[in-house]
Amino acid sequence: MEQQVITNKKVILKDYVVGFPKESDMILKTSETITLKLPEGSNGLLVKNLYLSCDPYMRGRMTKTEGSYVESFTPGSPLTGYGVAKVLESGHANFKKGDLIWGFTGWEEYSIINAEGLFKIEHTDVPLSYYTGILGMPGMTAYIGFYDICAPKKGEYVFVSAASGAVGQLVGQFAKLSGCYVVGSAGTKEKVDLLKNKFGFDEAFNYKEEQDLDAALKRYFPEGIDIYFENVGGKMLDAVLLNMRLNGRISVCGMISQYNLEQGEGVRNLFTLITKRVRMQGFIVFDHYHKYPKYLEMIIPLIKNGAINYIEDIVEGLENAPAALIGLYSGKNVGKQVVVVARE
Repeated sequence: MEQQVITNKKVILKDYVVGFPKESDMILKTSETITLKLPEGSNGLLVKNLYLSCDPYMRGRMTKTEGSYVESFTPGSPLTGYGVAKVLESGHANFKKGDLIWGFTGWEEYSIINAEGLFKIEHTDVPLSYYTGILGMPGMTAYIGFYDICAPKKGEYVFVSAASGAVGQLVGQFAKLSGCYVVGSAGTKEKVDLLKNKFGFDEAFNYKEEQDLDAALKRYFPEGIDIYFENVGGKMLDAVLLNMRLNGRISVCGMISQYNLEQGEGVRNLFTLITKRVRMQGFIVFDHYHKYPKYLEMIIPLIKNGAINYIEDIVEGLENAPAALIGLYSGKNVGKQVVVVARE
């Protein structure tokens, strides 16, 4: 094959981050000219990155941590994360040139990546960017966290925090499809309106406007909460614990209110787990990817017949990726945050 000589633009982590991340913690760097080819004998893939996913869990990787479920970033190297890419050259039997894939890749224009754990994209009649969200990790997270961990029953009362984000918007809609009553919280009027008008939540509120979260939850759930899909932690979790019903379930997906604190906040109301026989369970989506084909069988028809709405917040260009990632932690994004590196 004819080899192209290119420069490769990349987003590098300058150093480990303490407290709230800033754009200046990352630098955009353009490589020397390189030849686009796989090293001799490599069983990896040479890919052109198309879409990159900005996800809250990435904050933890900006800090040096031992024994976490996902490795820390390496200062001086490109960030890595979920993305959609096109295979330019393959050293692996399962992939060929021209294939579209989703999985872990670099925050750069071109990457050489490990083929293990990648998914080949079979359905191309939906937007490719969906594989960073509803058809990728966040979609699976909503599916496993809601159906498997919470085992919803018709008529149950469901509360979702960070409800307009990549995962929350899907959990709320899955709850409605299961015949539940669902309320979501978000941080702006625009997001609250989306929850009610676009995603079909029964009610929604702006947590920033509530002086007393316990009172707010009692207003929306006079009978209490059966299922809480936890994305935020902190004060919201404490208020929810006071409002759980007998045999309630809490699916612990994330705790974004805690990610930038040097000292995490304590939770005071855990005794409720005993008095109300509540099951609170954390999960990591990686453990459940064997169920991905089953998830696609469910979700693709729902997307095609318009039974599920999905909102993306798309920024163009790798140079805008650092700002997009940091925006997650102050709620700038409306819906799933995606960075377009290239359209094809």
